[in-house]
Amino acid sequence: MHKVRYMWWMMVPVFSMLGWSFHSVRIVRGIPEIVHISAGFISGTRNIQTNVTAYKGIPFAAPPLGPLRWKAPQPVKPWPGVRPCKAFGPSPVQVKPFPFLMLTTEFLVPEKPMDEDCLYLNVWTGAVSENDKRPVVVWIYGGGFNTGGAAARAYDGEAMAAKGCIFVSFNYRLGIFGFFSHPDLTKESPDRTSGNYGLLDQIAVLRWVHQNIAVFGGDPDNVTIAGQSAGSMSVNLLLAAPLAQGFFHRAIAESGTLVSSNSFVTMPDLKAAEQEGQSLAAGLKAPSLDQLRAIPADKLFYKTIRFFGPIVDGFVLPQSIPEMFAAGKQAHVPLLTGWNGDEGMVFTVKTKQEYTDFLKDKFGPDAPFLLKFYPASTDEEAAESQLAMSRDRLIGLPHYLWASKESASGNADVFVYNFTRKPPPLRDGDRKYGAFHTAEIPYFLDNLKMVNRPWEKSDYELASTLSGYWINFVRTGNPNGSNLPEWPAFNNRDKRIMILNEPLMAGAIPNSGALDFFEEKNARKGGPD
Repeated sequence: MHKVRYMWWMMVPVFSMLGWSFHSVRIVRGIPEIVHISAGFISGTRNIQTNVTAYKGIPFAAPPLGPLRWKAPQPVKPWPGVRPCKAFGPSPVQVKPFPFLMLTTEFLVPEKPMDEDCLYLNVWTGAVSENDKRPVVVWIYGGGFNTGGAAARAYDGEAMAAKGCIFVSFNYRLGIFGFFSHPDLTKESPDRTSGNYGLLDQIAVLRWVHQNIAVFGGDPDNVTIAGQSAGSMSVNLLLAAPLAQGFFHRAIAESGTLVSSNSFVTMPDLKAAEQEGQSLAAGLKAPSLDQLRAIPADKLFYKTIRFFGPIVDGFVLPQSIPEMFAAGKQAHVPLLTGWNGDEGMVFTVKTKQEYTDFLKDKFGPDAPFLLKFYPASTDEEAAESQLAMSRDRLIGLPHYLWASKESASGNADVFVYNFTRKPPPLRDGDRKYGAFHTAEIPYFLDNLKMVNRPWEKSDYELASTLSGYWINFVRTGNPNGSNLPEWPAFNNRDKRIMILNEPLMAGAIPNSGALDFFEEKNARKGGPD
């Protein structure tokens, strides 16, 4: 008996290479912790409690350093042996992360490591074998194209992988490293373009997923691109980018879109971006590309802090997003999109009288109509109405228009939500933020445990339900499934959406009359009011 037991344990390394894990006397089958991808062997870490294996810090492109700064992502140089992939790669260069307003540390990247060498991705899989063909989610973080990264705790992919998908997150270049244009960069480019390097990083990830994800038990023909804020805007960009077509099959877009001229982010054309780049280079006293590329990353960043973002370069993006979506030139795939209940932002809050005077001055005879949606019987109510109006005009309206146009195009698989759950505050001062920008993420990704809040039983129940909708959508293109309240598809007749709160409720889109008014006014003027 002793001899038999000894021989059994001697077989553990062999079983491990085959993907077997041991917990007490239970044997769990899964993807091996060592797998072979296009550039070589990598090793990950398995959680035997969830049977999910995480591979973190996988390079998907060569380090964009030296002569590769401001170039399209280049192929990874293959490595010998087994590369440990058990920790996140460095986050992109950005300002030092610090909590502010409603955003606690869980939504921010770690302070270290942070480096220009940042093109790494992460894969979480609970697949049993390569033949599982599980649906794949490619998560794109927000941060205004100038901050953010895949290492934020709220973006952890283990819970979603345990629910049945392959979860992929990644870094893309930010700020001046991801979106800098210059005439000489355009000249040296074989595609005669410059500026959209961060977007090219995203496309490189989609191509990497198509080539490699089957090794992890994923289905390269069932890929969902998903993102929030600037990540949601990136979903817009990828839907429109010719280079990305065929590499994804569904889309989830949360609280951010470029389809309307009301967007927070404006996109210059290549010529304007090149002129700005020339001016910036002159200010740095580095007129040549060699001189610009020789500036250390941290010095370059802190000398050029300003907004950088995607541009209409004629190659990666042939036209502006509003133009392409208005013409129906984007990819038409199943879409799940929406926004949160308290995403409004005003920098100077007006009193009741100031607010009503503002409405009369700006909207004339239509002011009484708007007061029905955004009343002002007291200063406090006026302040709330100003936040609500900014939310509807800047966040709600673009998503509403996107869903309406997509439904009108014949896409029957459009699902819209309004997330109104107010997470329990960590501090008394947090109560005023309500259902804030990013609040839905830990619910959709079933990651409440990753965010330090005094969660209640109802929060956990809601997270279980919402992540169930998410998984169903990435699997089939429809969020509905057994034991879940029915989520109606959006159409332009009844405009029904899902209100995400306790209790869940399908209903008409909030303030649709005001949204229609703002859109009609924009259409008459040819731009934002």
